[in-house]
Amino acid sequence: MESGDDSVLRCRSALPELPTISDLDGMGGEGSNGEIHSNGKMEVERLISKKLQLKRKAEHLKSDLMRQFDSQVLEFMDSLIEESASLEPAPVPAVFSPLSDKERSKLRHLQGSSHGQGKQFVVRRSLLDELFEVNHIRTIYHMFIALLILFILSTLVVDFIDEGRLVLDFDLLVYVFGQFPLVVITWICMFLSVLVVPYSLFHTWASHYHESSHGTLWSLLLGSLFLLYQGLGLGFLPTFVVVKNSFPPASCFIIILEQVRLMMKAHSYIRENVPKVLALAKDQSSSSPVSPLIPQLSNYIYFLFAPTLIYRDKYPRNPVIRWSYVASKLLQVLGCLFYAYYVFVRLCIPQFRSISQQLFDLRAMVLCVFNSILPGVLVLFLAFFAFLHCWLNAFAEMLRFADRMFYKDWWNSTSFANYYRTWNVVVHDWLYYYVYCDFLWMSKKRFRAAGMLLVFTVSAVVHEYILAICFGFFYPVLFCLFMCFGMMFNFILHDRRKGPIWNVIMWTALFLGQGVIICLYSQEWYAQRYCPLQEPSFLELLKPRSWSCHLQTNPAVDS
Repeated sequence: MESGDDSVLRCRSALPELPTISDLDGMGGEGSNGEIHSNGKMEVERLISKKLQLKRKAEHLKSDLMRQFDSQVLEFMDSLIEESASLEPAPVPAVFSPLSDKERSKLRHLQGSSHGQGKQFVVRRSLLDELFEVNHIRTIYHMFIALLILFILSTLVVDFIDEGRLVLDFDLLVYVFGQFPLVVITWICMFLSVLVVPYSLFHTWASHYHESSHGTLWSLLLGSLFLLYQGLGLGFLPTFVVVKNSFPPASCFIIILEQVRLMMKAHSYIRENVPKVLALAKDQSSSSPVSPLIPQLSNYIYFLFAPTLIYRDKYPRNPVIRWSYVASKLLQVLGCLFYAYYVFVRLCIPQFRSISQQLFDLRAMVLCVFNSILPGVLVLFLAFFAFLHCWLNAFAEMLRFADRMFYKDWWNSTSFANYYRTWNVVVHDWLYYYVYCDFLWMSKKRFRAAGMLLVFTVSAVVHEYILAICFGFFYPVLFCLFMCFGMMFNFILHDRRKGPIWNVIMWTALFLGQGVIICLYSQEWYAQRYCPLQEPSFLELLKPRSWSCHLQTNPAVDS
């Protein structure tokens, strides 16, 4: 501190001494009165200008120092959180207590052979919950609420002018969520099967593998049964129910998304627990029982509801449940649902109901894409906010699940590589650990580009499968965007691209992509209803109907 005081004194001594009032008065004895006034005025003006310059420099220096200090503190806190997560040893659950230290080390070695320590779960809040504490950011949220109010008012006014009364039937919502009792029954059957089959198969395999003389055949048999269940019981049967009963879009999305989620969870449960049994079986001298390696059923049930696709026996938990927080998030999900309803009613249906009757050409497509950017972006924001923030946080709060990093600051991305990692962290973690890292482990860390291509292919195929089943037609727009433009932008707009201009380019490409998706899928949706085929062949089912449908007829379905 003494050296600091000395430096301050030296800085003060280096500054020029400013003249006092007595000095200025003493200068009055020299020269005439005109010279006194002129020289005194010039000196005062010079002093004032110097003071203003010093003040501006000090303010500029202060702003620079504060900006650098804020950035360094944020970087320090982020690095501190990451280091604490990596250095903190994973808690050993109580069910592993019979294992010796040697067996635990072998278990960690085998588990880490493919992707290190795996995902580390730590206590952290969702990013938007932290940002909404800032008034400036919360104002943007209020702007979206104001836009929803305007959508509601415009719809009510137009309906009142056309019908002479207020129309509050919400026919579109009633249509898209049709056959809801059958949806609930189908989901219950899916959930019960996932609860019983994977857990029973793993329990049976783990109980007999350690003492079986034909461990490889035993693993092959039960592994084949698990794959058969994944493909037939959980893959084919729900899809058959959806197609056979012609579920409307929203009801179909519920079943198909839950189907994919449960398949990913079942895979994670098997993938995370099999290495534990193999590690114990490798130690021929070990006499430890295998029963502690089998997770408790309560842990598996918790995992099936937890907002993560990575299985762990234990997760960080919050001490209490804030039911007011749960209610607010569920109400926000409901608000987003009505928001999407008004977006489609006011911006999509009036446009595509008429444009789908016109001849498909380049001019119509360009106009359609640019007119679809606004509803596409609103649907993107609503899907992100409703599901990744509100829905997952509501379930996390009810389960006291403390790791709320379901997404990162994807809106600040300057590259599509970073956008893919931060948009949906829940799905990205599953793809990274079970597709990319396992592929590198099997290829002995070669062919990294092939691993990345495999991740893109799996993601594109699953996304296109969901849309094809839920919309009732095959139109691989999203698949082409993923595999062509997505892969290209992933290498062109990579992590070395920094600066605001790259963030602008990322947002521009994202807006255009949303416009293309909304435009082409909406056109095809109405074309399928304007121009139905009585007995279509397989090739006719693959050909987009919007390329040839331009008949001036009434649609079969008015929504």
